[in-house]
Parts: sequence; C-alpha cells; structure tokens
Amino acid sequence: MILAEGAQRLVLGIDASNLGPGGSMTHLTNVLAAAKPAEHGFARVRVWGGSAQLSRLRERPWLEKLAVPELERGLFARLAWQRFRLPALARAGCDVLFVPGGNARPGGFHPLVTMSRNMLPFAWPELRRYGASLMTARLLLLRFGQSRTFAHADGLVFLTEYARQAVGRVARLPARVAVIPHGVEERFRIPPRPPRALAECSPARPLRALYVSIVDVYKHQGHVARAVHALRAEGLPITIDFVGPAYPPALARFQATLRELDPEGRALRYAGAVPFAKLHELYAAAELFVFASSCENMPNVLLEGMAAGLPIACSNRGPMPEVLGDAGVRFDPERPAEIAAALRRLAEDAPLRGRLAAAASERAREFSWERCAEETFAFVARTAREARSVSASR
Repeated sequence: MILAEGAQRLVLGIDASNLGPGGSMTHLTNVLAAAKPAEHGFARVRVWGGSAQLSRLRERPWLEKLAVPELERGLFARLAWQRFRLPALARAGCDVLFVPGGNARPGGFHPLVTMSRNMLPFAWPELRRYGASLMTARLLLLRFGQSRTFAHADGLVFLTEYARQAVGRVARLPARVAVIPHGVEERFRIPPRPPRALAECSPARPLRALYVSIVDVYKHQGHVARAVHALRAEGLPITIDFVGPAYPPALARFQATLRELDPEGRALRYAGAVPFAKLHELYAAAELFVFASSCENMPNVLLEGMAAGLPIACSNRGPMPEVLGDAGVRFDPERPAEIAAALRRLAEDAPLRGRLAAAASERAREFSWERCAEETFAFVARTAREARSVSASR
C-alpha cells in the first residue's frame, strides 16, 4: 500500500489476553515478526498480554508490549479487564482493535477485527463427541461468545475457505471477511528425501510413520493405531510415532488401545508432548506423515508435514483437501481399513511417495508468514479506513 503524502498514520491495538501457548500465539508471534506495519499506514502497534505471551514477541521499533497484571490473577480478573479496561485503553490510543482470539468484550469499541480459529464450537457432530462434559459446556460458551463477537465485528479473518463457509452457515458474519491462511516456519522446510523401496525395509529397519497432533476425540489416533497394527499383521514392516499433548479422557482411551494392540510399544509409540522448537527434528527423521483429524479450521501440523517433504496420508474431512490438494493420499478418518489402505499404497509404491513428497513440499511454498502478515495488516488497515469512512458519512 502506498500512502498519500500527509495521510494519517494509524495505531493498531492487539488484544492477546486470551491467546493460549499453542497455535494462536504462534500465529501472532510470526505475523508480528514478519510484519511491515508502516507500509499499511500504521505508526504503532500496541499489544496487551500477560508476561509469558509478551516475552515471545520479538522487539520491533514500532511495537509496544503492554503487560496486563490482571491476566496473572485468574479467569475472572481477565474477563473483567477485557470487559471494562480494554475498551477504555483502546479508545484512548488506538484507531482499530484486532482480537485474534475470536472472543471479544470490547464494550462497543469500533472498528474491531477478529479471527475464527476454532471449528469445534461450530461443528455439532464433532462437539457431540465430548458427551455431557465440561468440555462440551466450554465449547458451547465459545460458540455463543464467538458468534456474538463475529456479528458485532467490522472485519473477520478466516484461515480457510472451508471455515468461512462452515461458520457462515451457523453464525452471522460481518460485511468485511477475508481468508488468510497461516504460514510455515522456515525450519520446517526440509527438502524431500529419496524414498526407500519397501524391499529395503525390514523389522529391524521399518518404514517410519509420524502423527503429530493433540490426542483428542476428533483426531482418531486409535483408528490410526489399528490401521498400522493391521498392516504389521500382514507382514508390512512399519512403525508409527504419535506425538502431542492430550485431552485426558481421549488419552485414556488411546492408551488402552495401545496396550491392547502393542503392550510393549515396539511399533505403536506415544511420545507425549514435544517442545515446539524440537518438532522439525521429528519430521526430518520420519518417512511418512499421517493426519487423521475430522475437524479443523486450518491444520498447522499438516502444513508442517508438507513443508518437511514427507509423503502424506490424510483425512478427507474439513479443510484438509483444500490445504493438501492432490499432494497426498486421502482416507476416511473413522475407518481404520481405509487408513490402512492409504498407508499400504504409500508403503508399496516408493515412486508415488517420492512424487507426493515433492508435490507437498512445492504446495507448502504457497504458505508463508510473510504473506500472512502482509494480507493481515492490509485487511486490518482497509477495515479501519472503511469503517471510519462509513462513520464519518453518518
């Protein structure tokens, strides 16, 4: 964007108060690291958050990191700050407020831009998997809060076209909507490796598959484990490592499945959570990547597997076909036999693995944090100026 001489510079406020340590904070960290606010008319960017959140943000000359003590005092103090203090702070020093967490209580402040990051609150079949539980209640509250935020926002960012359409069927959206996908950190971009022929694999040197994701009811790790177990029963030398944190009830069921199928953990291994800074090392050591989720807004780990130059067996649900395109083999994540068939096809056809790995790596080049930052700041600036123009004409 080229600003006219004398054009007013904007101040952008960002509420990071309800961003967790996972994908949402990773998104903000990378967007701000790649951003060039001045090109979009922003003189300053002010971020409110807790000490742990702000410590992850790189120092930039245009960035103000504003610590909020209330965020260290629990949920009710955070909610009170968001409802009563944030609107006053925004009115006192910001031209537009960006709330990437998707749940805002800005006390009528405009213009407001937010994001849709979580599909679970808007996907009834997936939400019902949690039954009568605190998680179900939490997701229903998120559905209510995010629907209200979306309806009152001046601009809304989606990560995929699938998410825009799915949420748009059940919630009222603002007039200004953009689809801006995430990027991939450069350390995940690993050139594809020459695939081993199945004849080169053996029980001592098996084909190594990897599934990175939280263990949860919609991720279907148990079905993947049964698929790999079935292949090994046929004599196919393959192992799989499951990596990620866990939702406790889903973890209990998954561990029971592992004990049933492979009590000694020789082929079906769960490593638990691995620090994000170390994940690229796991991708580099793998030969196949599996992603079996049935509910996503945008699957970051799928992007990472693509960038890491791995042949991919992937769920055919949600936005996965949109993200992966034809650079993988798809399956129904709730049918272990289909998962096994997809893995068998990749295992037995080394040239196919090579072609798909190259295609996935090339497709992953479309997703960068530089592109994400450019499109995000452009959209926020455009929303701010259009909202101001509408307000001035009234």
